Amino acid sequence: MNITSKDITAAVGRLLLAALFLLSGFSKLTGPAATIAYIESSGMPFPKLAYLGALGVELGLASLLVLGVRTRLVAAAMAVFTVVTAVAFHNSLADQAQFVNFFKNISITGGLLQVAAFGGGMLSLDVFLARRKAFALAR
Repeated sequence: MNITSKDITAAVGRLLLAALFLLSGFSKLTGPAATIAYIESSGMPFPKLAYLGALGVELGLASLLVLGVRTRLVAAAMAVFTVVTAVAFHNSLADQAQFVNFFKNISITGGLLQVAAFGGGMLSLDVFLARRKAFALAR
């Protein structure tokens, strides 16, 4: 396997996209009551379920993104989550901070859609597992 700068860039890109989600997830994990209260204050239904869903995306899917497991599907699911988060929590666009956070989410969604479109690259478990499967079938 010949690793190129493109492969390294793709892996670093996945890591950097996931870092924001992982940090946010750990923050939610350490302060569940405050997070659930914030979700509740936004008017979202089932705040405890939304909290668990957010943890699943921010810790679970972000970890899979870093590793490059089911990368395209994971990135697409995270993109949907990120748009929903923008609309649900950063929708007061007259407030400058909310405006910036809304469009940061939209920009992050763009990066996730790039990963969804082009995959995780050579330095992903997707590629490793596909090669392993092909090798086993060739035997």
